[in-house]
Amino acid sequence: MEAVFIYIAKSSSLMLMFYCAYYFLLRKETFFISNRWFLLSGLIVSVILPLLTYTKVIWTDAAPYTNADIQTEILNIPQNESANFNWTYTILGLYGLGLLVFIAKLAIDFYSLNSIIKGKKIKQQADFKFIDIKENIAPFSYFEYIVYNSSLYTPSELESIIEHEKVHSDQNHTLDVLISRIFSIIFWFNPIVWLYKKAITQNLEFIADSEASKKLSDKKAYQYTLLKITTHDNCVAITNHFYQSLIKKRIVMLNKNQSKKRNSWKYYTVIPALAAFVLLFQIEVIAKEKPQMAKEVSKEIKSVDVYKIRKNSTDAELKEIKDKLKSIYNIDFEASQIKRNSNNELTSIKVNVKNGSQESQSIQTGGDDTIKDFGVIVITDENGNRKVGIQTSDDANGKIAVSKKTNSDSNKKIKTSTKTVTNENPTIKTETNVNTNFNTSTKTSSTTSSAISTFVTTDGNQSSTTTITSKDGKTSISVSDGAKKKSKGFQQLIVIDGEIMPSNFDSNDINAKDIATMNVLKGMDATVKYGDNGKNGVIEIETRK
Repeated sequence: MEAVFIYIAKSSSLMLMFYCAYYFLLRKETFFISNRWFLLSGLIVSVILPLLTYTKVIWTDAAPYTNADIQTEILNIPQNESANFNWTYTILGLYGLGLLVFIAKLAIDFYSLNSIIKGKKIKQQADFKFIDIKENIAPFSYFEYIVYNSSLYTPSELESIIEHEKVHSDQNHTLDVLISRIFSIIFWFNPIVWLYKKAITQNLEFIADSEASKKLSDKKAYQYTLLKITTHDNCVAITNHFYQSLIKKRIVMLNKNQSKKRNSWKYYTVIPALAAFVLLFQIEVIAKEKPQMAKEVSKEIKSVDVYKIRKNSTDAELKEIKDKLKSIYNIDFEASQIKRNSNNELTSIKVNVKNGSQESQSIQTGGDDTIKDFGVIVITDENGNRKVGIQTSDDANGKIAVSKKTNSDSNKKIKTSTKTVTNENPTIKTETNVNTNFNTSTKTSSTTSSAISTFVTTDGNQSSTTTITSKDGKTSISVSDGAKKKSKGFQQLIVIDGEIMPSNFDSNDINAKDIATMNVLKGMDATVKYGDNGKNGVIEIETRK
């Protein structure tokens, strides 16, 4: 809706600019034909130019990431906006009501015109169709039709009237009248459009007066005819009628000397104004940060880059992410299963990211609900090894988030498939296929009454195992390091609902029924998120709200 208001403001400004140029510079000149095209051009430009924009991208150096910055970026979850009274529908309702009123008025005018012309005797002469009526209505023309009441005028007066209306008909002035009428209906709320419409109609009469007087021998007789026609109050609104208000101005323009050609420079005054409008309002400058280099938050990480995907991300923005990932990192990015609501917001999307044999996948679908913001994260260590993943968050509304990851380099391979569903009962199911020397495996089985989760990390001949067991409403967490086993006070970090627990925290205090989701971070993932505190691994627990 904001874009509509901006468009209306820009269009109104352009219309005002053309009207002021006509009123202050051109209104008193006798360049009537040129004024006609100037005024029509103003309407067309005021509608089209605000739609044309040029986008200029400026790349800026981003401030280096700190450990806190990375944690904030990865954990950033959009908050629900507070519900406010929506003025959009009220404004649209008022606009629609006004539009209907003016459309109805136009329909009535067309009906009145048809009732006057229909069934009348038509006299064809060249390209004109003459209709002699008996109603006391001011003479008018409508395209090739010229309508008048011959009984009200002398032959000389009638000749002046017909010559005047022939000019209107021959130059298709009815089109100008209809165009200005349509603009006044669409922009009925804008007072400028009504002044503009009046200027167009008045200039058309100047054209017809000027051309008709050239064909008549007695210019004074023509002016007397103008005065006589002012006694007619009845006119058909959508036609070019002989009677117009401001007869004095028409007579003044008839007797005015022709303007000098050098005064035509006044038409070009709008060119610098249009150029200024484009430079100020139609060039959209977008500042984008270059790929961000992180400060050293651990001995492993060199840089962390995040490419956000939001509910209002357009297809062009998704393509831009794809192009950047390919050109900068040689990472393949594909977005599919895209669905949007009536506001063009994403309600479903599937994202696949592939870096060699490393894959990540995220699927969000929520029916009519919009997706939660997420992103593609690229982590590079000191040795140049690169890890790509999906930055996701749990959704309290019951949406499904799916992530698949495969990470490999010359010495290590990890293949993990994970599906997490948030529902009434906590359920985590993970399958792991271990291929080489460095392995991380997870097995979890869960029911509503008990759950056992085991996370095993193997590096060469050493291994550590984290076991999370919940049964009969109680939860216990134990860690074994080779032959050693700890049940409390172990070095792994426990985070519950975003709060870091003390080292002496007793996991038996956790009720299994209160757990909504559970996540275990190891190695680089834990270090990126929690710094040195997470170097021995992190267990994240989200409880039911």
